[in-house]
Amino acid sequence: MATMPVVGLPPATADHVADVVVHNAKIYTGDPVRPQAGAVAIKDGRVTVIGDDADVAPLISARTRVVDALGRRVVPGLNDSHLHVIRGGLNYVLELRWDGVPTLRQALAMLREQAARTPKGQWVRVVGGWSADQFAEKRLPTLAELNAAAPDTPVFVLHLYQSALMNRAALKAAAYTKDTPDPRGGQIVRGRDGEPTGMLLAAPSALILYSTLAAAPVLRGEDMKTSTRHFLRELNRFGLTSAIDAAGGFQNFPDNYGTVSELARDGLLSLRIAYHLFPQTPGQEIADLRRWISMVKPGDGDEWLRLNGAGESLTWAATDFENFTEPRPELAADYEEGFEDAVRLLMENGWGFRLHATYDETIRRDLNVFEKLSREGLFPGGNRWLFDHAETVSRDSLDRVAALGGAMSVQNRMSFQGEAFVRRYGAGAAAEAPPIRAMLDRGLTVGAGTDATRVSSYNPWVALHWLVTGRTVGDLTIYPPENRVRRETALAMYTQAGARLTGEEDVKGVLKAGFYGDLAVLSDDFLTVPEQDIPHIESLLTVTGGRIVYATAEYEGLDEAMPVVQPAWSPVAHYGGYQATVKPGITGARQADLLGQAVAESEKHRQWRAQRGFTPEEAPAPVFDPCFVL
Repeated sequence: MATMPVVGLPPATADHVADVVVHNAKIYTGDPVRPQAGAVAIKDGRVTVIGDDADVAPLISARTRVVDALGRRVVPGLNDSHLHVIRGGLNYVLELRWDGVPTLRQALAMLREQAARTPKGQWVRVVGGWSADQFAEKRLPTLAELNAAAPDTPVFVLHLYQSALMNRAALKAAAYTKDTPDPRGGQIVRGRDGEPTGMLLAAPSALILYSTLAAAPVLRGEDMKTSTRHFLRELNRFGLTSAIDAAGGFQNFPDNYGTVSELARDGLLSLRIAYHLFPQTPGQEIADLRRWISMVKPGDGDEWLRLNGAGESLTWAATDFENFTEPRPELAADYEEGFEDAVRLLMENGWGFRLHATYDETIRRDLNVFEKLSREGLFPGGNRWLFDHAETVSRDSLDRVAALGGAMSVQNRMSFQGEAFVRRYGAGAAAEAPPIRAMLDRGLTVGAGTDATRVSSYNPWVALHWLVTGRTVGDLTIYPPENRVRRETALAMYTQAGARLTGEEDVKGVLKAGFYGDLAVLSDDFLTVPEQDIPHIESLLTVTGGRIVYATAEYEGLDEAMPVVQPAWSPVAHYGGYQATVKPGITGARQADLLGQAVAESEKHRQWRAQRGFTPEEAPAPVFDPCFVL
């Protein structure tokens, strides 16, 4: 059994009884003093003992939840250092996820079926987490395919920060006509007759994509809370217990932060969130920052929800959009004046920040501003600050970052855009985009993350695979061995480094006495599994602060109850989120054997779930085979 009472042991005193014990495990602690362990005990949300089964046995009583890891790998809870978790949660149940889908044929079949279930007035939206290069067909859907799949239901398909596809019904719903002007930095592609075709291009600004998506219906009230809770549960599915929210476009403070704030007050967050504030209106950035400084300060909140600073943009003029199918944008020659005002204001008031910067040309200009303020004794003034992304940062710029006490946060955007980068800049430039090892060699804190949900998938194991192998989701190797990292280093970037970026390194990122009881029991051993199987790892049991927030397989039913997904037609209610596929390490006859076993056991498994109330007692659903849909 996965959990059971333990008999024959002397009772623990009430003051020392553990709430949760995980034993019979292969624990990678992240603590250099004791890197490996076999068991861990958690009480009041924190680790009390890390050791072997015998060490935790005295802490077990009848009320202790004892989890047998069955010899599996256990790691500290993962921490995505750049995730748009707040915005993603508000929209999660409305989105059809193509994350992990292996063929365009299957993706279109999902879209066709979802369109048939979507009520009038609603849209089918595919918003990030996929790339044409992941499909066996190696291409985008055509506009004709979208119109055939959904002749009457608006469909919006976002492809990275590059483009979006809209069917005829979506063009009508968004009121795009022959007379609609192109927005600055964007292009509405038109046919010979001047009418929009349905293709939108970021040229190079992604604002045209975001503003169009913003025209779609949104959730209200309790549905936003339900959507956010299910998104956090989906992140828990992959072993995430923390994330640093990078704010982003169309995420206003305090309005769009109300849902996570309510969930935090009610004790319903299953993921720890450190958030940032991002000025939304060009020309109003300084006024927004000044207003927020009067309302809140970094560190406000608690261990579940806390303010970490400003960013990822401080002023719109200093933001370099990164559509790698387009030339590098030329920023205004005088953006430094307003940018310096923003940084000066933050430093004078004890606010750190994170800064979106893709290209070294932008980073050098930003560093000039920081060095000017440093000469005045104002920067960094004890405040945490970092650059995000930095795909083309130079070694000279990294030296300057290190001299100013900065940090870096890298995301696996190249997993999804690597092929486009190679086509524009060449394989040589792509080999160090970004130069991860050069960052680490300078002693910089380098957090790892995804930048989900509108570009990369939120699956952290796809990002960890990228760090270790240098390969894209299209299976192109872009990094040589000298720009890849060891698995232990990648794991530290996804745990300890993120904790340092929020000033929580003394309580988070390591399984050690006194630290948060955040951990994941993995489906496969990240430290030994074949490289090609890393993206297929999931958590079987995730614990955040001593709470079991996700459980499946042998542990199913141990996690906290969740509200039913609403609305009932939600793509998530039908398909779930990330689409798991068979691990490539399991091939040929073994795959066939496992499939046969799964078919033979499926009815027994359904009956077992129904008897325990996990699923309604009903006839099995018909098998969905996309081959017979198109």
